[in-house]
Amino acid sequence: MINTRRFRLLFARGECLKFISHLDMMRLWPRLFRRAGLGIAYSEGFNAHPRLAVASPLAVGWTGEAELMEVWLENPPAVQTALGLLSAVLPEGLTIDQGIFLPLEGPSLQSMMRFAEYRVTLPLDRPAEVINKAVGDLLGQATLEWSHKRDDETRHYDLRTQIDDITVEAFGRDSVNLSMRLKNDPSGSGRPEQVALALGFAQHPMAIHRVRLVLAQDN
Repeated sequence: MINTRRFRLLFARGECLKFISHLDMMRLWPRLFRRAGLGIAYSEGFNAHPRLAVASPLAVGWTGEAELMEVWLENPPAVQTALGLLSAVLPEGLTIDQGIFLPLEGPSLQSMMRFAEYRVTLPLDRPAEVINKAVGDLLGQATLEWSHKRDDETRHYDLRTQIDDITVEAFGRDSVNLSMRLKNDPSGSGRPEQVALALGFAQHPMAIHRVRLVLAQDN
């Protein structure tokens, strides 16, 4: 008899893998589970696919230290055994920190997403006091009409509704680190590079690192 269990993982994706697309990562994960000897359950129907879902895909070029994924396993071993088997086959740049079995039925990770927290490294193009003022001014606005072009489509929206908080973490010799807590839920998600533009940074961020995903239950 097959015992299927829902397994939630907390994992990190580092510099070595930051230029791999989400689609390629979703192809990689099933291979890693098979290599570890862990059987993934498949969806029903003509076009069956592995039952595996990531909470909020990382954009190409970003890194993350607290990514969330759920996978449905068939006849899995205990949590620590499963984590050990999987960790042994992970490529450089990919690590797993925690795992937990959950009830089979329940809301999806994507539906529970509420916020994402980032550390954004930007070129130090202005004095510290000017950057601090730009952050304060943006947070003080009730609305911020915004538009940007993606492919052949121009999006128009209120950027302010996507920003929960921004904090200046530290100034370096040539850079500044900003902490951003942005909306990330089924209705849409804030983009750190767009927030940086709104703060007056003309150059693209030097690095975008996601430090936490906030689920509805975490609030």
